[in-house]
Amino acid sequence: MSKQATSRRDRMREATLREIHQTARKLLLTKGSTSVTINAVAREMGMSGPSLYHYYASRDALVEAVTADFFQELAEAMERVRDEHADAPVVERFLAACRAMRSWCVAHPAEFQWIFASPVSAGQHAPDSARFQAGLRYEYVFLEMIIERWNTRPFPVPNPDELPEGLREQLRTYSRLIDERLPAEAVYVYVICWSRLYGLLCLEVLHQMDFVLTDMEPLFERCLDELGDMLGMSRES
Repeated sequence: MSKQATSRRDRMREATLREIHQTARKLLLTKGSTSVTINAVAREMGMSGPSLYHYYASRDALVEAVTADFFQELAEAMERVRDEHADAPVVERFLAACRAMRSWCVAHPAEFQWIFASPVSAGQHAPDSARFQAGLRYEYVFLEMIIERWNTRPFPVPNPDELPEGLREQLRTYSRLIDERLPAEAVYVYVICWSRLYGLLCLEVLHQMDFVLTDMEPLFERCLDELGDMLGMSRES
């Protein structure tokens, strides 16, 4: 087969994959996550279920690919805003990325729930999975800035001996995973910051605070102030 024919076939396959992902997203937005099945996507596209299985062998494989798309989109939104502040102090880039994350999540509640509030199969934790790689890109938007801050001006950290042993060992494992660019006690601060940010976004996107707060932005900004203090990145620094 000629290179031209192979190239044409590859382009057709890529176009079909894009349509599959777009159709899955449409079903998610209009009918909910449980409606996203191989057969439902195939029907929407005018294909047969068996034909779609040539592209994805299972619903789990389709879910992994669509989740990776969402992670990539979120990471790109954060990177774009961060890079607009490329010459600014790390605190400004960090805050800009956090706000970009909130903007994307609030604007895409169904995608947010698909990414963060759905069970993750064992295969999606594999380092070579599309979801894992896309999630890693997203993770590193925050992590690289925190490492940069640690290298230029270390932030306050707890005494590692005062942390519970089980927690300490997990933090050390993650520290080794990132080539010890953050020690375990600094990883602890990173995890606490991420937990607070993620928790607040869940409350907002899932409307769990509507009984008291209909506008979460002031609370989110307050949270950013507190995270900045934890990382030694006050707005004046």
